Amino acid sequence: MELNAARKRLIEEKKRLSEATNGLADELDLDESQESSTGELNTVDQHPADAASDTFEREKDSVILTTLRGRGEEIDAALQRLEDGNYGNCEACGEPIGEDRLEAFPAARFCIEHQAQQEAQISGQ
Repeated sequence: MELNAARKRLIEEKKRLSEATNGLADELDLDESQESSTGELNTVDQHPADAASDTFEREKDSVILTTLRGRGEEIDAALQRLEDGNYGNCEACGEPIGEDRLEAFPAARFCIEHQAQQEAQISGQ
C-alpha cells in the first residue's frame, strides 16, 4: 500500500472512530447524570427487569466505548509506524505485511501467520 494512501485512510478512520467515541461517551455521561446520589439508577415506578435491562445496556455501551478507544490507539500506533518508517512490516518477523491485508486493515501490526499466532495465544490454544 502506498504510504500516503495508508496515512489518509488511517486519518479518516481515526476521525470516524473519534466521532463515534465522543458520541457514545456523551450518551454514557447523560445516562450517568440520571443516577441518584447513591449511584443507583432511579428505579421509582420501574420494574426490576427494566432496571436490569438499563444496566445491561449501559455496560454494553461501556464495553463498546473501551473497544473504540482501543481501535483509536491501534491507529495512533500505525501512524507512528508510518512516521518511524517501519509501517507495513510485521512486528514479529520484520517481513512485509501483504498488500491485501493492509488494504483491509491499515493498522495491521502482523502478517497473517503471526496474527494467527497472536490470536491463538490470546484464546489460550
